[in-house]
Amino acid sequence: MFRRAMTLIAAVVLLVGFGVAGAFLPVPYLVASPGVALDTLGESDGGEQVIQIDGTRSYEHEGELSMVTVQYAGGPGTRMDLFTVLGAWLSPSQAVLPQEALFPPDQTVEEISESQTLEMNDSQMNATAAALNELGVDYETRAYVARVVEDMPAHGELREGDVITEVDGEPVGDKDEAVELVGDREPGDPVRLVLRRDGETVRTELETTENEEGDPVIGVLIADRMDFPIDVDISVGEIGGPSAGMMFALGIMDRLSREGLTGGHDIAGTGTITPEGEVGGVSGVAQKMVSAERLGAEYFLVAEDSCAQTFDSAATGDIEVVRVADLGEAVAALETIRSGENLDDLPRCTPQ
Repeated sequence: MFRRAMTLIAAVVLLVGFGVAGAFLPVPYLVASPGVALDTLGESDGGEQVIQIDGTRSYEHEGELSMVTVQYAGGPGTRMDLFTVLGAWLSPSQAVLPQEALFPPDQTVEEISESQTLEMNDSQMNATAAALNELGVDYETRAYVARVVEDMPAHGELREGDVITEVDGEPVGDKDEAVELVGDREPGDPVRLVLRRDGETVRTELETTENEEGDPVIGVLIADRMDFPIDVDISVGEIGGPSAGMMFALGIMDRLSREGLTGGHDIAGTGTITPEGEVGGVSGVAQKMVSAERLGAEYFLVAEDSCAQTFDSAATGDIEVVRVADLGEAVAALETIRSGENLDDLPRCTPQ
């Protein structure tokens, strides 16, 4: 009997020991927490204006138009134990995500970081285009070669940075026109291109090949390069990703507007932006709302596609949420807020 009791006690001790040890073993999860908030109308940590505009007169106004972020803990090479994950799961302002949500297994950390930086750069360019479009300011768009694929017809003939001005004698205005003109043939048919490279005109003819979908391709990634009449520089430090696009566009518009957009109110928000001004959904809205509420923002602008996330936030009910589908709607909402009239008519998110 004594030996059996000792065996049972030893088993319990081992189970508890394994449980405690297991709690401190790394687990494949991420913890999302409210991150930094940065006023696009203010200054960065380095003391320079977040949005700087050269080539035209710019203005400074009272009020804030803040981008908000999510801070992630965990990931490859970072210890994230079970106790930490359980604590985050119980926290009203944090969220637990599978590691693959931010770190796909087929990409390295360096590749993901580079992608986030590129997305931030693209969001700034798109924001400038959207702001100028909303203000009725003209600019030119060019189709350029963003990447050349090895072992494809364009390899060795085209270079990154080449601007495509003609396809088969037809003028090219943007990437969509270039892609359409190259695709208007059978695989194997030749295509004649006129390029601008380092200030010189280059002419070349390539034979197309067939991709997996059976379409004719030459093996390049084509993107848009926008030539703006003004220089817009946005400084946000190490922040990456595309989700600040809408707030960048509003910030640029505020800088270019004599009266300003906020009327002295503190506004925060999140959403991607296209050059045409469409506002797209993003992740982490629940945590971003907490960042905005802690900042003291009165209103939170959110993409229509992200409305469902606003009801899962610890800040729900503590900050006014305004739904927008495009930049024009965001500007209209700010006009209403600035006037102080018909605030009940602001577009809201509704539970699904």
